[in-house]
Amino acid sequence: MVATTTPTLQSTRFATGDGLTLAVDIYGDDQRPTLLFAHGFGQTRGAWRATARSLAGEGYRCVTFDSRGHGESDRVPAGEYHMEQFVSDVVQLAHAQPDKPVLVGASMGGLLALVVAGEIDPSAFRALVLVDITPRWESAGVERILAFMQAHPDGFLNYEDAAEQISKYLPHRAGRKSEEQLRPLLREGADGRLRWHWDPALLGGLVSESERYQPRLMSAAAKVQVPVLLLSGGRSDVVSSDTVQEFLQLVPHAEHVELSRATHMVAGDANDAFTQEIARFVRQLA
Repeated sequence: MVATTTPTLQSTRFATGDGLTLAVDIYGDDQRPTLLFAHGFGQTRGAWRATARSLAGEGYRCVTFDSRGHGESDRVPAGEYHMEQFVSDVVQLAHAQPDKPVLVGASMGGLLALVVAGEIDPSAFRALVLVDITPRWESAGVERILAFMQAHPDGFLNYEDAAEQISKYLPHRAGRKSEEQLRPLLREGADGRLRWHWDPALLGGLVSESERYQPRLMSAAAKVQVPVLLLSGGRSDVVSSDTVQEFLQLVPHAEHVELSRATHMVAGDANDAFTQEIARFVRQLA
């Protein structure tokens, strides 16, 4: 996709209703249609950077943010994280935009979008793009992700060590992440070791609660009325043909596109195709 303009970038902070602030990047100006991007568990707003720049160049206003406890956003005092906090943040961010946004949500971000659109505030979004997530997911795939997230409690010796471990986790990707790419994902501790950007407390309450939310998520999905695009990875172990078909029965007006080369990390595995599908979907809304 070739950008037609050079988008502006504004980095700011967004105040939540319970006193935290979230790190936010805005690509493009306020006169353009808004796309609000919600990343997955353990990710940051940086996961959307290439897509946001490209779509902003195509004439959209793209808003990316770090969820609470992630990246440069504040952490919850005492580490007490619950789904309702994240849902509230998404609702507040949606209503803070100059126009009703299209919500693009990956994994956790997509689940939050379903709760908002189907249960909390049906008018919050113009449409939804769900990235490799369905209300019921394959537990084995999620367990594999969590195992990697918990595999290095003492952190990494240096950026080369981190790049090596990530390369082993994602062997299908060519090359290793550079130090520049890794800096937003890691924090240096007092002992000099590098640890993930997210609050370790997220692995407690939020994760332990996740599967019990599935009936609620399925109920919310069945009530979604806005246009929906589900983008799944053909090599994903989190979303399967069974969970996709179940979702399409719950949301019969949804469109499904499978990106055959992508795993659960769709935006990172097939970013050009991923971005093109979002652009196509948003254009047809008009």
